[in-house]
Amino acid sequence: MTPLEHLPPGQATAVPETQASPQPAAARAQASQFLPRLFRSKAAMLSLFVIFLVVVAALAAPWVAPNDPSVIKLVQRLKPPLYTNRAGITYLLGTDALGRDVFSRLIYGARVSLVVGLSAVLISGAIGLLVGLVSGYFGGLVDEVFMRICDIQLSFPTILLALTIMAVLGSGLDKLILVLGLTGWVQYGRIVRSQVLSIKNDEFVLAARATGERQWRILFQHILPNIWSPVIVIASFTVASNIVAEASLSFLGVGVPPSVPSWGTILSDGRQYIGVADWLTIPAGIAISLTVLSINVLGDWLRDYLDPRLKNIV
Repeated sequence: MTPLEHLPPGQATAVPETQASPQPAAARAQASQFLPRLFRSKAAMLSLFVIFLVVVAALAAPWVAPNDPSVIKLVQRLKPPLYTNRAGITYLLGTDALGRDVFSRLIYGARVSLVVGLSAVLISGAIGLLVGLVSGYFGGLVDEVFMRICDIQLSFPTILLALTIMAVLGSGLDKLILVLGLTGWVQYGRIVRSQVLSIKNDEFVLAARATGERQWRILFQHILPNIWSPVIVIASFTVASNIVAEASLSFLGVGVPPSVPSWGTILSDGRQYIGVADWLTIPAGIAISLTVLSINVLGDWLRDYLDPRLKNIV
């Protein structure tokens, strides 16, 4: 017997009203506690401060950097930190093998790291989100194909796969972003798929189906708003991993072109002088470590804030 047969006479044609997504009041209460909880976490605040400094340095690089990072002056090559030339220009972190200002290159390198980290996340997140939604909701052959593709891609280390593709395509900032985006979508897809499987038979989704709503509307209006938490957390960690991947590929000579100031190229340029001019590599190494550590610490806090249960899946 169908649910409509239990309705009183005269109401047999009534259509059930679509239920809203669960716990909207709880979500609003959680949002109101965001800043108070953030201010109480010293680790998260310190990490946020470091990230803020990196972002400001990247955005204001033309005004913050004291010198042009690409100008070559062989007459002042390999000068130590705090070196001042005859014109009275002081180089806070010294100069590299071509006489370029290490401090200025470090600031401009923050631009490359953030652009690569964020842009690749947008690409991989968009692909993984769409594929995970479709795979988890429709299941069947679509889900089977998706899982096999994931298994194949996960059988290759991400950095090795990216290194192989970049060796074929050649170096370039746009190519690097595209490669990292296309090789990083699997983790988004798997997590989104598992979240969709856990809620696609909940009452608010079944009610939307009963009213005859279109499948895509159910996916993006009812299911998607309830799976943002793990996606946001994964995105924060992926930004950090993309920064490391960019530095690694650029260090190996297949990332951004050597002429582009990035933290990876700074390390690559200074590796042969590490015994006599350690100021060429130490600042870039510290910048990478602090930035990645800060993003990961903030990601940990964000995961605990959004849903402590995410520790088991993210």
